[in-house]
Amino acid sequence: MVFPPLGHHRHRRLSRFLISIVSFDLSTLSGYRRRPIPTGTVQLLHQQDDEENPYNLMREDPIQVCSDLWVRSFSLSHLHPSFPNLTGFLKKFDLWILAYQRSCAHLTGSFPPKNAIHVSELRSLLALSRSAVTGNHRWGAATHLILRSPNDPPSTRRISKRKFLALLESSPPPFQDHVLQELLLLVLEPIFESRFSPKSHAFRPGRSPHTVIRTIRSNFAGYLWFIKCDLTDIADDFTPELIISSLEKGIGDRRVLSLIKSALRTPVKAISSGEDKVLDKLTKRRIKRKILRKSRKKKLLNENEPKPDPYWLRTFFSFAPEEADWVPRYGHCGILSPLLANICLTDLDNWMEDRISKYFRPSKLDSIWKESMNDGCHNPAWPEFVPSSGPEKTRRMDYVRYGSYILVGIRGPREDAVELRKDLIEFCETKFGLRLENSKVEIEHITRGIQFLDHVITRRVIYPTLHYTATGGTVVSRKGVGTLLSVTASLNQCISQFRRLELVKGDKDPEPLPCTPMLYSGQAHTNSQMNKLLETMADWYKYADNRKKIVGLCAYVIRSSIAKLYAARYRLKSRAKVYKIASRDLSRPLRESTRNQSPEYADLLRMGLVDSIDGVQFSHMSMIPSCDYTPFPRNWVPEHEGVIHEYIKLQDPKFFFELRKSIKNQQLSVPQDDISKLVWKFKVCGTFGRKTHGNHVRLGNS
Repeated sequence: MVFPPLGHHRHRRLSRFLISIVSFDLSTLSGYRRRPIPTGTVQLLHQQDDEENPYNLMREDPIQVCSDLWVRSFSLSHLHPSFPNLTGFLKKFDLWILAYQRSCAHLTGSFPPKNAIHVSELRSLLALSRSAVTGNHRWGAATHLILRSPNDPPSTRRISKRKFLALLESSPPPFQDHVLQELLLLVLEPIFESRFSPKSHAFRPGRSPHTVIRTIRSNFAGYLWFIKCDLTDIADDFTPELIISSLEKGIGDRRVLSLIKSALRTPVKAISSGEDKVLDKLTKRRIKRKILRKSRKKKLLNENEPKPDPYWLRTFFSFAPEEADWVPRYGHCGILSPLLANICLTDLDNWMEDRISKYFRPSKLDSIWKESMNDGCHNPAWPEFVPSSGPEKTRRMDYVRYGSYILVGIRGPREDAVELRKDLIEFCETKFGLRLENSKVEIEHITRGIQFLDHVITRRVIYPTLHYTATGGTVVSRKGVGTLLSVTASLNQCISQFRRLELVKGDKDPEPLPCTPMLYSGQAHTNSQMNKLLETMADWYKYADNRKKIVGLCAYVIRSSIAKLYAARYRLKSRAKVYKIASRDLSRPLRESTRNQSPEYADLLRMGLVDSIDGVQFSHMSMIPSCDYTPFPRNWVPEHEGVIHEYIKLQDPKFFFELRKSIKNQQLSVPQDDISKLVWKFKVCGTFGRKTHGNHVRLGNS
């Protein structure tokens, strides 16, 4: 007997009917009594329904889940517990959707809403989550894709085996690996962020190179010897065993550890760049010209190809200092690698903090540091001044780390710096299994100037007049000796960066070159791009003492480069003619038709047919903002950490009990009590009136 084809709904009805028949007891068929369906069968049915409809798995808010994890991690940070179970977070489908949205934002530049994700992508995401939980996920599997990138067009044409292998060799990491890395980052970052030292500032939320520079300006005054260390060679060669052992101090979930271990041990596919051929000078020159012509040629984007970064942003990223240019890469961990580097280097931070506390030796004759590390006169008006007179000085040390670069300041003899350098090399060899080269650990005096994050740290000796009251009430004025910590931007480094971008040529007297990447852009677009670049550069050198000078140099180079470009484009032969027509800030249009029948630029601008041309900023030194000398708090924490600590205090009943007790002891009133009295008086007076209320009070007293 052949049955006709059944539809989807009929098939579901038939399956439920068959299950109901199976659930009957054959011994009770005469009474037509039906037993309940077993629990395992009910769970299987629910699992099948969830597979058919992933929307049933969206039960929680992923932002709330991440917030609860942040609060829990910071509330238990002083206990240093190990999180034994993190598989529950891997099973939350809402977190997978958030990781997918973040991955799409990194890839396409747009954050897709949850309702706009297609059902097929949700099912693929559900299959990826199950493969990660069961431990069957294969890192870097370009031929076994569970979840495809939203930019991957469906391939319908057959290709040869040779082209297929070439495509696999040159293909980037799969999109599904990026989603899994995002999920692991959402789960692991709050756990280890509460354990990190406040001395580290790289790859952490709320911290940046600006916080490093402000910390140096505020806390490194008075130090004579500096140790600058480069740990890039060690951090690049961290073994999987070392990374896993560092992870086991914070998490105990074997599934998460096995996922990261497989990502570290899976070999990364090397993209073949062709055989290195020995070329003569003429061939190299031809290849260079060909690449230059290709870069100047207009590029048409494909249908699903994302737009590249604008020119001003790419140029600013090219100005990244050496310390900020290092990004670790460990196997298939991808965006998880910077977090793993900070986890491994946390032991170094803790070791340095222990050395700092042991090295501190206060002096009674010192007027700056007396009893503790955080004690001292932190004058907001003059935070860098440190007296240098007196027979005895306080021995003190401080430390800051940005990525794989560390800077140690020492107030003491040079022998202490040499001893610390030796101990640092031995610690790295013992802990990380690699020995630092002597050239990577340098000891420099403050008078030579220490370059860190493209800023030069030095000092200026000053002789201020100190006024104080002596015995008998007489005011004594004496000449003192002190130092001011100076943090200035490096002009040579800035010029070398411009030279690398081919915007200037020469060393001592650099000559600007035409800005060829903006050859096909209009005047309005070119000026707006350069204004954004100048604004970003002015913000980058925000805390440099020579901010006006360095930003003025950048403005001169960029404005001259644009003027030379306009001179070549409009055939004006020189920058002087460009400035004569377009003014000093290049805000006037350079191309206007001389025919009488064509409208003027002002009429076209009024009708909205052309774009307004903004002048290039900082054409005069008076327009450049000054250095920001806002004092940096000694125990500074990022804003989100401060909010989390306040929230944890509010959740603790002991905090309210102690607060209430202190208010009673000091005979103070809580604002809530005052408001409740005002509300009660308003209700009583509003109901009975003042006279009636007074009569009731008299009757009550009598």
